[in-house]
Amino acid sequence: MNISENSRIWIYQSDRILSSEEEQQIQQKLDDFTSQWQAHGHQLAAHGEIRYNQFIILSVDEAVAGATGCSIDKSVYLMKELEREFGIGLFDRFRIAYRDGERVINCSKTEFEELLGNGELNSDTIVFNNMISMRRELETSWEVPMRDSWHGQVFGDKVL
Repeated sequence: MNISENSRIWIYQSDRILSSEEEQQIQQKLDDFTSQWQAHGHQLAAHGEIRYNQFIILSVDEAVAGATGCSIDKSVYLMKELEREFGIGLFDRFRIAYRDGERVINCSKTEFEELLGNGELNSDTIVFNNMISMRRELETSWEVPMRDSWHGQVFGDKVL
């Protein structure tokens, strides 16, 4: 599906890397879900995808039909089903993902603070800002230097 850059998105970060078999199975579940996802009887123009073996991204083109509380609840229910079925965590907002060259690493808040404290990470480290809400931001505001993200505000004192 060709989804608009103005679409609303939700990013769920897995607490571990998904295997290629898991990715295929999850992608099929995302495809099945988005093909039937509705809000008040209106089909949503939606898309689900997995990036970097650990980020599940749902997109809804609200110019076609807007997501509602009930439809969003259905997507959260899907994510909770995926957690149970695949033994992953998707709702831990204290997990932080960052780039180490080409690798994407995710770690706990405590581990992240330790890496900052010992100088392994700094304000130039590319982090993933999973708080973005529009699809167009995936290209401009998702992978950014720590100083340009909420990470810099929260952890800035650990870097200076």
